[in-house]
Amino acid sequence: MPDFFTAADGARLDFTDEGEGMALIALAGLTRNGADFDYLVPHLPKGVRLIRPDYRGRGGSAWTGAKTYTVPQEARDVLALMDHLRIERAAIIGTSRGGLIGMFLAATAKARLQGLCLNDVGPALERKGLERIFDYVGRVPRAKSWDELAGMLPGLMPGFGNVPASRWGEEVRHHYIETGQGLALRYDPALREAFLDAFKGPEADLWPLFDACAGLPLALIRGANSDLLSTANATEMRRRRPDMIFTEVPDRAHVPFLDEPEAVAAILAWLEAMA
Repeated sequence: MPDFFTAADGARLDFTDEGEGMALIALAGLTRNGADFDYLVPHLPKGVRLIRPDYRGRGGSAWTGAKTYTVPQEARDVLALMDHLRIERAAIIGTSRGGLIGMFLAATAKARLQGLCLNDVGPALERKGLERIFDYVGRVPRAKSWDELAGMLPGLMPGFGNVPASRWGEEVRHHYIETGQGLALRYDPALREAFLDAFKGPEADLWPLFDACAGLPLALIRGANSDLLSTANATEMRRRRPDMIFTEVPDRAHVPFLDEPEAVAAILAWLEAMA
């Protein structure tokens, strides 16, 4: 069952905490929540304590307004959760937005990190992938039911192949609420304003955040068909960190589900590197 803590500004923030051993904090994608990692859970070894926060404005956490939906604030919330749980250091696995938060923490609170695993994200993001996110973030789907949307997803998710219908069904239930009036978002629609504001103006250079990961066990999982993390940028990440564990997941775009054999093998190797 989810638990919660209260942030410094009074916001109630939900999380789940299961298992014992090395603390592994799983940070979800932009509009997502801790359910993002349900597929990974059965593959984790014993001796891992999996902690899954819902960012403010997502999942079961309080809606606190567009100005608070930023990577720096979300990174502060991760540190506050660690303090609440009395965890001095933790490994972080971050999907998309979660990986950006992980790199930000490496640059600002490195002593609190044990390692970082990035799921289809890096310090340079492709405009094509960002524009696809611009199209849907904060908008309610046209579909009126989970089953209708699940049936539409194969056509709406180019780059994904060999995905069983049951997985699309799980996905829509993770990320939308079914109501008598249709589907509703499991996050604050104001996230759209925050996300669009973050990409106004000149493009930020995030490579220093990646370089700040020096000395931390690092892994990168890339969807082979990703439109957000290019092959060129993944190659540059590997050049800068030749020791980084790396895999590409076939038949996946942005983002892999993390239960694919390639993803599981990389995550297990990364966990072993921190043992």
